[in-house]
Amino acid sequence: MKFIVSSSSLLKHLQQIGGVINANTVLPILEDFLFEITDKKLSIVATDLETVMRVEMDVESKANGRVCIPAKILLDSLKNIADQPLTFNIDKNFAVEITSDNGKYKVMGENPDNFPKEPSADDTSSFDMTSGALLTAINKTLFAVSNDDLRPAMTGVFFELSTSGVQFVATDAHRLVRYKRTDAKAPKTDSFIVPRKPLNLLKNALPDNEDPITISYNSNHLFVNHGSTQMICRLIDARFPDYKVVIPADNPYKLIVNKHDFQNALRRVNVFSNKSTNQVALNITGSELQMAAQDVDFSFEGNERMNCMYDGEDLQIAFNAKFLIEMLNAADTDDVKMELSTSTKAGLIKPTEQGAGEDLLMLVMPLMLNN
Repeated sequence: MKFIVSSSSLLKHLQQIGGVINANTVLPILEDFLFEITDKKLSIVATDLETVMRVEMDVESKANGRVCIPAKILLDSLKNIADQPLTFNIDKNFAVEITSDNGKYKVMGENPDNFPKEPSADDTSSFDMTSGALLTAINKTLFAVSNDDLRPAMTGVFFELSTSGVQFVATDAHRLVRYKRTDAKAPKTDSFIVPRKPLNLLKNALPDNEDPITISYNSNHLFVNHGSTQMICRLIDARFPDYKVVIPADNPYKLIVNKHDFQNALRRVNVFSNKSTNQVALNITGSELQMAAQDVDFSFEGNERMNCMYDGEDLQIAFNAKFLIEMLNAADTDDVKMELSTSTKAGLIKPTEQGAGEDLLMLVMPLMLNN
């Protein structure tokens, strides 16, 4: 088997799917890319048994064939080869010889028959959305996913489908993000939980544009198709918590602040907070917002004040500053609105304006005030 391919194009495609491969795998073959040539089309596959990613590209080739090539050495070598055509020669023992303009490199491939088979897309349901819409949904929710493996349902993003729109929900029990799109619709009401890793991989592989994407799913797997890139991942088999019950129906106090000023002030004050809680107390009176943090163990203290628009009774409430800073990143407006009620009830954060067909709501639980 022999084929010719552009080195930079090959590297670009490999980098798109290389993130799937884990460094210390149980099966050595999982450290390889599977190369498959059919009718001058090269399809490259990477898997960690839970997630499969596949890309396709055109190559010059006279024969069809398959081979597994170790990922790390292939990526490391391509990063250092200038853009030029490379010739791959694979013999019957799967030895791979790569020839460039002024070099020859040899690596031992493996038998492609040992490479895991990918899950088949049986009795799937599917819906379409744009690449940019899915990318936005991932960016706005992924940061709130839990790292706690003891609660598997929270270690992914909950996709809630209906005939009127698609909702994406993530929570780690301290904060919650719900992002809704009405420009994408599913044929029926359904839901599933997608793990963090495949979503991170999609985040790096998808372009932020209007390209159409087909998302299909069955009871065990999710299939995402975009042009020549395909991803398959196993869904999390767990029940997502009933998040609707924690969203307060009525938070009467409304606070509007400039997002960047608020974020920067939180960053500065958080330096002086206790490192285990990142607690910053907000004291809101009239049109002034005061932020205070202290670390009693080291006698650290930080205070700042800024202007705000506030409609409600004077309030003192404490939050994890790190959470607030991350959540503010998800809002795309200059100003953000916080809806509050008491110092023990969850606060809601929303952008002051929502895009067409979009609805973003973020919830954050307060911390106990240590007066």
